[in-house]
Amino acid sequence: MEHYDRRIDEYILKAADFAKPILNHIRSIIHNACPQVKETIKWSFPNFEYSGSILCSMAAFKQHCTFGFWLGSLMNDPHHLLSNIGEKTAMGHFGQIKSLENLPPDTILAEYIKEAMSLIEKGVKLQKKEKVQLRELEIPDYFISALQKNITALSHFEKLSPSHKKEYLEWITEAKTETTRNKRVSTAVEWMEEGKSRNWKYKP
Repeated sequence: MEHYDRRIDEYILKAADFAKPILNHIRSIIHNACPQVKETIKWSFPNFEYSGSILCSMAAFKQHCTFGFWLGSLMNDPHHLLSNIGEKTAMGHFGQIKSLENLPPDTILAEYIKEAMSLIEKGVKLQKKEKVQLRELEIPDYFISALQKNITALSHFEKLSPSHKKEYLEWITEAKTETTRNKRVSTAVEWMEEGKSRNWKYKP
């Protein structure tokens, strides 16, 4: 059982009833296709690693589940099943999975897992985006005030990279109404208290 993580057992137990059989099934297929896989929790949801690299991940939401591959954008996709390739979405690569019927046949799913394994074995990596030089960020007073009321969130914000800080600031300042802005500030502080980046939901 060294390749299993009890935190994933707990994650599945806490998921909605409809999600439990989906997550258990995906987990089983992954381990059958890749016996060397190791489980872990990253970004608050289950991830599966192979040879030290992320192979795939799954997550449960209120009304659907998601499943996707870290190198999905580089896979051949012979059956034309993968969606949202290269996009920042919370949909995974198989769209919204609301029942086992939404998943491809086990043999095909295993085929995709083995292709993802092969890419890792070949040392394939996602191409890193060029670093963008950012000018000193202007942080609105109302956001500074909100952060100062939560020492943990402020500490995490200060440790964020300039690009991650910019993502939060753009999201907040682009709000079209004060109500929306205040809601985003509150959410941002909550996420930062948990050490999350602005786009934590969309990371595999």
